[in-house]
Amino acid sequence: MVDVLTPEQRRLNMSRIRGKNTKPENSLRAALHASGMRFRLHRRDLPGAPDIVFPRARVAVFIDGCFWHGCPDHGAKPKTNEAFWAAKIAANKKRDRVADLELQSSGWTVVRIWEHEVKRNLQKVTKMVQRTVKSRLGIKRSRASLVD
Repeated sequence: MVDVLTPEQRRLNMSRIRGKNTKPENSLRAALHASGMRFRLHRRDLPGAPDIVFPRARVAVFIDGCFWHGCPDHGAKPKTNEAFWAAKIAANKKRDRVADLELQSSGWTVVRIWEHEVKRNLQKVTKMVQRTVKSRLGIKRSRASLVD
């Protein structure tokens, strides 16, 4: 299928896509905050600059876009400039693996969430992040105010 946009229109469209503060990221942050959890954002001093960071629990959360990180369920394969996009997405995946290994080797727990998971079931994803953080802190009951 041929692209319905001109190269200039496509370039403009792609340049407007954000890497931070996306809708899925904002939704998850709002849900976590509403549940009493406190966190830091986009810690550039950590490998991969995680989207959400719980410093005391040493948990790093990434919300990966289906297109940009090659989701096996929803990762659309562009029909134009296929070689460029295949290399771009492969490099993103490799960078993700390297960041995960670096974080894990320094004692962090890494949580990777696909954007479609946040959109489909925000409550489930929120509970999963809460459980991960609480287990790292050794919290048995709901004492979310202890989280950074």
